[in-house]
Amino acid sequence: MSRISLVAGNWKMNRTAAEARELVSTMSAKLREIANVEKVVCPPFIAIPALAALLEGSGIGLGAQNLHWEAKGAFTGEVSTDMIKEFCQYVIIGHSERRAYFGETDESVNRKLHAAMKAGLTPIVCVGETLDQYESGKTAEVVRRQISAGLAGIDSAAAARIVVAYEPVWAIGTGKASSGENANHVHQDVIRPALAELLGAENAQAIRILYGGSVTASNAAEFFAYPDIDGALVGGASLKPDEFVAITKAAVRS
Repeated sequence: MSRISLVAGNWKMNRTAAEARELVSTMSAKLREIANVEKVVCPPFIAIPALAALLEGSGIGLGAQNLHWEAKGAFTGEVSTDMIKEFCQYVIIGHSERRAYFGETDESVNRKLHAAMKAGLTPIVCVGETLDQYESGKTAEVVRRQISAGLAGIDSAAAARIVVAYEPVWAIGTGKASSGENANHVHQDVIRPALAELLGAENAQAIRILYGGSVTASNAAEFFAYPDIDGALVGGASLKPDEFVAITKAAVRS
């Protein structure tokens, strides 16, 4: 089954609002020319309003890197779904850096996912194992748990809107990308069966699974050649216009 691919650029804590505008201005025309691929940029919160105006009508989506599950309240420094959906269509949930540095758990990921779904946002839910877990042969165990707990209680009727991103932690920012064969194995034999068990086989097939972890212009085609890799969540390479455009072009499927 050929799925329309999605390529999302996670800028993490990089680029001021002015720098973000310059970056998008540099690559937006080339991105608009690429058909049959959803393109999304996920800048820091402070740059989102500026990019929303710049990207309006461009066909390039805008996403936030995090959210809080409460609609409002005394949560200093947090951002609600209402604040996000004023500008964005997408939101990243449970990125490994949020889990590692800010104590996010499968349970908090689940609460955020429910909030995003209720708000009508398209969530990109991240899963993936650490280097120790990978070397101990626990990839399947860890990823199944993250899927089972992180997506618990989701209405199967709306499940197709969810995007899952497999990001092996040992490959993020290290230059040590997983092989396409290994990534496809995790997508096909671990993630999609876990989704099927939770949400039904038909919904599991409809959910797109992205690969993230040192994706570059030189290795993107390898990943996209595999049938269960439906796109990419791109980190550092999304800050380089030519790289991000080349990765997006590689995602085009007939």
